[in-house]
Amino acid sequence: TVCGYAPRQRLDVIVNILTNHAYNNGKIKVVGGSQLRPNIHVDDMVRAYITVLEAPKEKVQGEIFNAGYQNFSVLEISEMVKNIVSKKRNVEMEVVPTNDNRSYHISSEKIEKQLGFKVKYTINDAVEGLLEAFEQNKLSDPLKNKLYFNIETMKEINLK
Repeated sequence: TVCGYAPRQRLDVIVNILTNHAYNNGKIKVVGGSQLRPNIHVDDMVRAYITVLEAPKEKVQGEIFNAGYQNFSVLEISEMVKNIVSKKRNVEMEVVPTNDNRSYHISSEKIEKQLGFKVKYTINDAVEGLLEAFEQNKLSDPLKNKLYFNIETMKEINLK
């Protein structure tokens, strides 16, 4: 999942959701928590695209690459976000049970071995970038603005 601040911001993905709510509500609600979520900072995602585009054809043709940071549980990600945002304001965290235990786990070993790509940025970097964007008012009404939530945008334009 791509995370961090970008000009076309998404606030409907796990790191960004948690940071948005921690900063703007002072609360994080963790649903389940044991589910795994791989993440990649938006700047690393751009670097991965460039790496693939610039790679020799014979190294990438017909290949599939995963690129990401580490696989963390939703609870671990929530704790990271809470620790960073708590430096600026108090953040409460609530954990509620769920029956939805979908997990996503990736390995970025192939893209590193075949193309030499390694991530440079962490989840902490993504959270820090989002906090800076919130503090500089780069995001208008981040809890409700449909522009930042793909499902809400699709509903608004009747995309099915």
